[in-house]
Amino acid sequence: MEKRIAVFPGSFDPITLGHYDIIIRSLNLFDKIIIVIGKNYEKKNMFSFKKRKEWIKKTFLGFSKIEIDILCQGLMTSFCKKKQAKFLLRGIRNQLDFEFEKNMFYANRELEKTNCIETVLILSSYSKSHISSCIVRDIIRNGGDYTVFVPPSVRI
Repeated sequence: MEKRIAVFPGSFDPITLGHYDIIIRSLNLFDKIIIVIGKNYEKKNMFSFKKRKEWIKKTFLGFSKIEIDILCQGLMTSFCKKKQAKFLLRGIRNQLDFEFEKNMFYANRELEKTNCIETVLILSSYSKSHISSCIVRDIIRNGGDYTVFVPPSVRI
């Protein structure tokens, strides 16, 4: 039987409890989840790829179904094909996230007409829907207590 492999891409700058929630809740849907730390050219990252990967590794230590990778350039659909992943896993917090993911889904379908990768959208838990890496970075820059929004492995 073919393995159900999902790719969960993001900048994870840093990983948040929102990301963690989506991944944990998705573990029973897939045989493997590949967390892919990507480069978003519209964002100025606060933390290095190395630091972000280290935090994610510590967060999911002991989870055999989770793999962590980095994608500095290239299309996510190409990465999925290379890893034999048939699913893109995405978290949705609000309408803006939905509209963005819907457009990405259609673009991916145009790019990959023969080897379609299904996008699986998971709604964020209500208690985590306000958390974003952007907000966490702002809190860090301004000396606030960011620890209530990130897994215990994320410490500056």
